[in-house]
Amino acid sequence: MHHSGNVDQDDIVRARNVLLASGRRTPREEVDAYRVLAQASPSSYLPLLARALQRLSYDTSRGRPHPDSLALCEEAVAVARSIDTAEPACADVLYEALDSCQRELYAVGRRAEGLAMRAEMLAIGRAQAELSGAPAAGLSKWAAGLAEEGRYAEAADAMTELVAAILPYGPASGGLAWSLLEWIAALHDAGRSSEALSAFEKLVSMEAAEAANDRGPMACHLYSLIGYAQMLDACGRGEQAALVRQEALALLTQWADTDERKSWSSYEASFWAVLLSFSGADGERPASDGPRPPSGAAPIEWSPDAKRRYFDSRHVLRDEVDTLAVRATEDPDQYLAEVVRLHRVLTVRSAVYWEHRTHLFAERVRSLFDEGVGLARQLSQHDPADGTRTLARTLIDRSTFYIAACEFRPALDDFREALGYLGETN
Repeated sequence: MHHSGNVDQDDIVRARNVLLASGRRTPREEVDAYRVLAQASPSSYLPLLARALQRLSYDTSRGRPHPDSLALCEEAVAVARSIDTAEPACADVLYEALDSCQRELYAVGRRAEGLAMRAEMLAIGRAQAELSGAPAAGLSKWAAGLAEEGRYAEAADAMTELVAAILPYGPASGGLAWSLLEWIAALHDAGRSSEALSAFEKLVSMEAAEAANDRGPMACHLYSLIGYAQMLDACGRGEQAALVRQEALALLTQWADTDERKSWSSYEASFWAVLLSFSGADGERPASDGPRPPSGAAPIEWSPDAKRRYFDSRHVLRDEVDTLAVRATEDPDQYLAEVVRLHRVLTVRSAVYWEHRTHLFAERVRSLFDEGVGLARQLSQHDPADGTRTLARTLIDRSTFYIAACEFRPALDDFREALGYLGETN
């Protein structure tokens, strides 16, 4: 970007008047003023211009992205690149501009360019980490981008690096738990089962300690136990999974009598939704029409286009389930198991969608969990060999939903019934 010192002095005075005037100025007025002043004094105003362009790209007064949001973000990146690297704020301003721009690139489907910007963000983060000793910024976004492209081994390596850097800092107000979830999922998707189980054990131990010391929700301890048991089952460690479920049963039995000790806002429901989406990922077939969101990451970490595909698919899934359900009444051998599988995909995506948007999510998805249990009961009656385990899993899904909805007695009833079908009752 070229900056000339030959700027009309009247333009400079008007720009300064805009910034100094009392009253509220619009984001557009702010950008126009900084564009003028940045030509006269680049070191002072280029960082301010870059950030003003980002604010304009999502104008809060409009409540939605600016029609030219990508162009504004690209301009912000160009402005940030033009800042003298000797300026202290240079790296931070460029990192923020790249972050805004990569989101817009993903939103319009320019995924390769978005991932390249994430790589540049990580390079900036690594350089800053060498100086500060802090964890490298950008690792989580880079790992999520890799996972969405199916580059699971690289994503697992990135998350392993991140967790190694932040683990010494401890739970850190819940931040470590989210990184552990992403790490577990990345290891699992990369086929590194033993490492994934070891990571899950770390999460379970941490959540147990946090709950015991009243620093975290008991619900998260319970969700982590149930998720750990599901992964143990998937890895062929059924006996160990049964022991973990007994631990979960004891905790849920105690909890159903005493209730959670205090409110933890929506933290535990979001934790549940991430674990639910992770547990449901294995039941989904690879998407042919685009990337799958990174399992184990909260929706806020997904790229806009992957999020859009994932959530928009609910409508098609609903139609497919309804169509196959009719066929299953006539030919259950061919269609019933597929109806149950597809319905679980629909339920998981709907639960994550509504939990991400409203604290009243329970009423939006309650009927889906009930419908899923009903379908699984039909499958269990039709095919006891495979259907009974499917029914147990579906009851456990609904049990965790009840916990998220703070309905602990029904949660305990479902969990006990599920363990009965698994032959794990005392």
